[in-house]
Order: sequence, then C-alpha cells, then structure tokens
Amino acid sequence: MDSNKTKSIAKLSVFTIAIMNVTAVVSLRGLPAEAEYGLSSAFYYLFAAIVFLIPTSLVAAELASMFSNKEGGVFRWVGEAFGKRLGFLAIWLQWFQNTIWYPTILTFGAVSLAFIGMNPTADMAMADNRIYTLVVVLVIYWLATFIAMKGLDWVGKISKIGGLIGTIIPAALLILLGIYYVATGGKIQMDLNGSFLPDLAKLDNLVLASGIFLFYAGMEMTGVHVKDMDNPSKSYPRAVFIGAFITVLIFVLGTYSLGFIIPQDNINLTQSLLIGFDNYFKYIHASWLSPVIAVALAFGVLAGVLTWVSGPSKGLLVVGKAGYLPPFFQKTNKLGVQSNILIIQGVIVTILSLLFVVMPSVQSFYQILSQMTVLLYLIMYLLMFAAAIYLRYSMKDADRSFRIGKKGNFLMWVIAGLGFAGSLLAFVLSFIPPGQIATGSKAVWFGVMFGGCIVFVAIPFIIYAMRKPSWQDKNAQIQPFHWEK
Repeated sequence: MDSNKTKSIAKLSVFTIAIMNVTAVVSLRGLPAEAEYGLSSAFYYLFAAIVFLIPTSLVAAELASMFSNKEGGVFRWVGEAFGKRLGFLAIWLQWFQNTIWYPTILTFGAVSLAFIGMNPTADMAMADNRIYTLVVVLVIYWLATFIAMKGLDWVGKISKIGGLIGTIIPAALLILLGIYYVATGGKIQMDLNGSFLPDLAKLDNLVLASGIFLFYAGMEMTGVHVKDMDNPSKSYPRAVFIGAFITVLIFVLGTYSLGFIIPQDNINLTQSLLIGFDNYFKYIHASWLSPVIAVALAFGVLAGVLTWVSGPSKGLLVVGKAGYLPPFFQKTNKLGVQSNILIIQGVIVTILSLLFVVMPSVQSFYQILSQMTVLLYLIMYLLMFAAAIYLRYSMKDADRSFRIGKKGNFLMWVIAGLGFAGSLLAFVLSFIPPGQIATGSKAVWFGVMFGGCIVFVAIPFIIYAMRKPSWQDKNAQIQPFHWEK
C-alpha cells in the first residue's frame, strides 16, 4: 500500500527540472561583462558550459543521490571524501562567497534604481556616484536582513514574482528588441567581422571571461531533486543538457543584443544593461518604458537578495550546531532564524561595501568583488569535483540512484576531471587584473585578491582548530560519516 502511494506521488518532468536549472542560473547583471568580447563572447559561454555548467550539474546529482537522506550538503559530500576539516571549509566557502556576492548584486540594483529618472545623462551620473551606491547597498541589505529575521512566509512568493518580473521577462524582451533592431536595419555596433575564437594569447583579456563561471554557479542546488524524477539515470542528464542549452541561448542572444546597440568602447559593467534598454526603447519610440524596466530589474535584484540573505546561512547553522561553530554563531531568535550569523554576515557586507572609498569607480568595485566571489566559490567546486572521484573508490558500493556512467569510473574521471580542470583554469585567471577596467593600483588589486583568499580560507581552519566539545548542541546532531562507523 505504501509503495503504491509512493509511486502515485507526482514526479518532476525533464522539462520542469530543465526550467528550474535555468531559473536558478540565469541573471542579466553579467551580460555587459561578456559584451566586451563581441562575437567571441559566445565561445566563452559555450566553453564554460562544457567545462563547468554540465559537469557541475551531473556531479552534484550523483553526490546528492548518494546522501539524499543525510543532511549537510557540500559539507557532507566533501567530508565523506576528505574529512571534517575540508568539509567545513567547503560549506564555509559556500556561505562566505554568497556574503561577498551581496554587494555586487545590490550594486546592480542601485544602478537600476538610478535609471528610474527620464534624464539619461543624470541617471548615468547618479549610477556612478559611489556615495549613492554605498547608501543604497547598505540600506537595502540591512532591510532584507531585518525582514529575514522576522521569518516571513511571503518572502518565497516575492522571490518567485521577482524572478519572473526581474529576470525572465526582461531577458525575453532584450532578445526580442535585439532581433527587431537587426531585422529593421538598425545600425549594428558590434564588429560582425570579428572572430568567434578569441585571442587566447592575451591573458588579461580572459579575466572578465572567467567570471562566466560565476554565471553558471549554483547548479549543484538542483541536484537534490534527482530522486524526484522517473528514471533519473536518463531523465536528469537530459534535463541538464536542455537547461544548459536554454541558459546558453539566453546568455548569448542577450549579450549580442547589448553589443548590437552599444559600441564596445562604451560598455560599462554596471550601467550598460540599462543603457541598452534605454537605446532600444528610443529606437522604438517608447522611452517611457525605461523607468518601468529599471524598476523591474531592481525589484528582481531585491527579491533575490531577500530570499538568499538567509538561505546559505541555514546550512552553516546546521553544521555549526554539530560543534563546528562557537555558541554565539548558533544563536537563533524566537522564530528559529539564525540571527547572529545574519548579523555577522551583515557586518562583513558593510565592511566590503566600504571598498568604495579606495576603488576608483563603482565599476571597479563591482569587478573586484565579483572576482573575489569567483575565487572562493571555485575552491569549493574544486573540492566537490575531487570528492566525487575519490568517493567512487572509498564508497564504491554505496547506492547511487543517479550514476555518471553505468559501469566503471572512466566517465566520472572525464566529467569531474573536466570540471576540475575548468575550475582551476578560471581560478588562476581570476587573479589577473582585467585589461578593460580601471581597477586602480595593481598592488591594491593583488593585495585584495591574494590577501582575501588567504584570510577567508584560513578562517575556517582556525575555527576548526579551536573547536571545543561544549560547542556541540545536544539537540542537534549530524549523522556520522561512513568512515566513522
């Protein structure tokens, strides 16, 4: 009877999972960065999809299927392979890179809000004003934190609406405007005689492209749904490839649409998306739509931050209560929300936002934090890919409802190895200052990149070394690792 009930539960279709992947990944804020590359931007999108997006999705699906009944997420996956110390590092980086991500996404939100006015010149000046951007970033972030502490149920609904209004609809509109512009004889600003293959000899020109890996980050989240599909060994890979195709298509066409309407020399990382919409609306004699799209994009940003401000920290709280964080970090309010972690998270966001003071522009601030986010997140991915290969040998008999390759480990080596190599390449490139953006002193750039990596990676090791038995919450336990039994 129970078995029949289980079978009657609605399963997620291939298309549903594919769209979930698209929704989780697609964001328009990074399109200007790749528009810098003209026709060759498509190469970067395809390259990153092959060496990162698809491997991440497939590897995460296998790991999620192995430990679907055990909590901990990436802490579990890496810990089962390499021990608690590296497992704690992995989940710490997953949380901390997200903390660094907030100022960058909110910077985009502040720029969007600046374009609500009807005077493009004044709007651009406002968008590049560091004080304005700093104030908006901090006000909105702390407001989102305050709301998150209230544990409001409607936050999820706002996120869904924001995703539709702030991402899906604007993406479709941008692409349609680009197609109409070309079809009606608009002057194309992109060099269509350029090469699809980039000049790989210029390393500094590859730095912005390495940020594409962050565009695709987060795909490991959908791996938890692998057991919710019929015949996951065939259905899930199909969903991954369909989702990857749609995602790449949106990114390529969206990037080209910006390149068609904005000269390459005038592309700005934080403003060009709004300027592109402005130019298209002028072309179709509908400039009144500019403030509307600005509000929509800002709403999408704010809704996303409101949802994510508490999400990743929940995983850190679970691991913390198992004895990995001091009691101060484990404190929750009466609604069970991890209040102290959220406060610490807010303090870090505030300190990072003050980088506006030393960076020469909003654009350079945006880029340096984006690169730091990429670096920290990629370390977590390197651990995840390595863990997947290692567990094929240390837990070779473990049940895997989804498995990369029916027999043997060759395909796992290919897929996870490709993901590891791609992540390592992007990690190395992310240290190089981009040639297209004035980031100020190179000493400051390298100091922030290297110093940030060393400090932020060292912190979890220090916390782990200092842990005490008294840190463990007796009411919260994580299931033991397989090597502890």
